[in-house]
Amino acid sequence: MDIKECANCGYKSDIPFEDDICPNCGQTYWKCEECGYTLTASAPPEICPACNKKCIFKNVTCYTPECGGPGNIDGRL
Repeated sequence: MDIKECANCGYKSDIPFEDDICPNCGQTYWKCEECGYTLTASAPPEICPACNKKCIFKNVTCYTPECGGPGNIDGRL
């Protein structure tokens, strides 16, 4: 069985998180595709706080041992 664990609060579940958002704390790691700025939030902002542009944010939360496991950002993303 594949266990999912939140990188922010450590919450564990035996089913995948809906939309990769932790049901316990509602947080995930987001990275701006424009400038690379990373933040933790329940949803990404429309305007990046670093480059002040309307950007696409990518979920970069690590969910597997290959990227260091919970509590880490997946550097492959």
